[in-house]
Amino acid sequence: MPSYKTQPGLAYPLGATYDGKGVNFALFSAHAEKVELCLFDASGAEEIVRFPITENDNSIWHIYVQGLIPGQVYGYRVYGPYKPLEGHRFNPNKLLIDPYGRKLTGKLIWHKAIFGYDVDSPEKDLSFSELDSAPYVPKSVVVGNTFDWGDDNETRPRYQMDETIIYETHLRGFTKLHPQISDDKRGTFAGFADKSVTSYLKWLGVTAVEFLPVHAFFGNRHKKGYIKDNYWGYESFTFFAPEQFYMASDEIDEFKRMVKALHQKGIEVILDVVYNHTGEGNQMGPTFCYRGIDNASYYTLNSENKRYYYDSTGCGASFNVQNGYVLSLVMDSLRYWIEEMHVDGFRFDLAPTLCRQNKEFRMHCGFLYATGQDPLTRRVKMIAEPWDIGFGGYQVGAFPPGWGQWNDKYRDTVRRFWKGDQGQVAELASRLAGSSDVFNHMNRDIWSSINFVTAHDGFSLKDLVSYNAKHNFSNGENNRDGTDSNWSWNSGAEGETHNPTIKENRLQRLKAMTTTLLMSFGTPMMLAGDEFAHTQFGNNNPYCQDNVLTWIAWDAISKGNKELVKYVRRVIALRKKLKIFNRRRFFTGEVVNKGYKDLTWYNELGEEFSTTDWHDVNRKSISYCVYTGSRFVFAIFNANYTAQNWKLPPLETKYHWNLLLDSSSKFKEDTKLGAGEVISVPAWSVLVFEIKK
Repeated sequence: MPSYKTQPGLAYPLGATYDGKGVNFALFSAHAEKVELCLFDASGAEEIVRFPITENDNSIWHIYVQGLIPGQVYGYRVYGPYKPLEGHRFNPNKLLIDPYGRKLTGKLIWHKAIFGYDVDSPEKDLSFSELDSAPYVPKSVVVGNTFDWGDDNETRPRYQMDETIIYETHLRGFTKLHPQISDDKRGTFAGFADKSVTSYLKWLGVTAVEFLPVHAFFGNRHKKGYIKDNYWGYESFTFFAPEQFYMASDEIDEFKRMVKALHQKGIEVILDVVYNHTGEGNQMGPTFCYRGIDNASYYTLNSENKRYYYDSTGCGASFNVQNGYVLSLVMDSLRYWIEEMHVDGFRFDLAPTLCRQNKEFRMHCGFLYATGQDPLTRRVKMIAEPWDIGFGGYQVGAFPPGWGQWNDKYRDTVRRFWKGDQGQVAELASRLAGSSDVFNHMNRDIWSSINFVTAHDGFSLKDLVSYNAKHNFSNGENNRDGTDSNWSWNSGAEGETHNPTIKENRLQRLKAMTTTLLMSFGTPMMLAGDEFAHTQFGNNNPYCQDNVLTWIAWDAISKGNKELVKYVRRVIALRKKLKIFNRRRFFTGEVVNKGYKDLTWYNELGEEFSTTDWHDVNRKSISYCVYTGSRFVFAIFNANYTAQNWKLPPLETKYHWNLLLDSSSKFKEDTKLGAGEVISVPAWSVLVFEIKK
């Protein structure tokens, strides 16, 4: 057994820090009575030595061990009161991972020893478990930082939000069936770094990839007999270590190489992060980190009975970012992924939970103050999912200027319009123009609205036009899970069909919704696979489906969807080329030059929308004309079942309208039409024109 020398060490930085001669360990716990550092062999199977940590500065327990190097496996045992009724659940029989640990080794094995209480006791979580959890839990690993980023800091893409086109994807599912990636790299960071992937994304034209959670998460794949799997990853172990399952090489530099490869193709990386709760769940959940380190500090307890938790997430217990040390953990995590992993932005799952004070959402809260003043978080993209399930949890439009916010109003309105619902035109106009009714206050920019029609949660675009109802039976919950408010229409047959009329209708509406998304003001986000009609066969909640149901079917491109992919690429390119979407300010509808308004809505008679038009519930078509001073861009959106005659705005008769895009492919490209000319707009289509002076 090696001989180790220890010193008191330093309280900061927290976590395990290698300085070339040894490792400093620092851990926050306000209510602990004793802390032990446990060192393991390289496999994590055998505990080598255990050190009591006696130094405690302002609730930070710290020790320095000479001679340790990166690769050292470790964990903590924390002593204190086991009094669930008072909110304390210390149990030194449970080996705990480091909240600041940057790498994990070993898999979570579902065993009753991972619980702080005796699962066989009739008292349940009030009982005390004496079983040692060390053989069954992942352990933290000391890491160094020798990765060579080269000139990435100077050359990495830095798109403004008004230039951004987000592509949301699941890291594993995107490459699991990719034909050009070797089996050992499929579903990993290395697989996503493959040239076949990065070149495709560059070719498609998106500017940012948004990954579903890649922080190490609590998967159910190790629970014996448990049919579900935590595929999406919304149950984080830790907010520093990447998910082991996504690493082909078992080294965190693999993530860095992926980021570097994407940056070299001009693509930014955005992470979906889950700081609102952890995989430990409620009082019946396991103890592998925060609960055993300091339950009363890390989680928001029920004020009336501290045995239980306050939960605005639906996942068991809200993370307590009102606590200064816990907020520091979140901020340190964000800074780590920005500084050391070169991430370009974050999407915050159930963001209102992070902004709750005394259980109520507050825009003036510690989390938003902290992210707003920090020089690192201020320079990256910050995107909120602006709702949770707590009281007053729907907060779309409530986040500060500088934040992007998922806009479910946009999603539902676009779906309903292209479903053919009545009374959607006025609402659609607001969504097309950036949702000023939601976001145009506090000096926000027009890109604040993150526009999306589909996301990981819900139907894919193909399923949106192929199913009237969800089909989630394979999830094992008798189809009770997942929303029933899909605003979908199957076009006449549920699921797959050979009917050519139905198939044509589905294709036209799929293309029309994609075009609408990319011809709307705000920041567009598309779902991976939608560009070639990926299907999940009607499952609108595939959180537990780590299989061919969710894996992107790349062979779909070679089986008839090549033209669709090319079309989506063309629309993305058109959005960039037009430049009208690269604006910060909302439209005013007022005259800006020579009698022309910045934004005008026209009806099929070539006249501006009247009050009657806006209130016509039977109307299913609308058009906008945007004037920039140097060009006019005109777009028609026709959700009628039949073609509709449409008079192009007369404007200045000496100019011609140039047809740039027809989602129905009925018109020839580059058709020139006279001002005031009447055309037949195909059913279920979007047409885009331009006059360039």
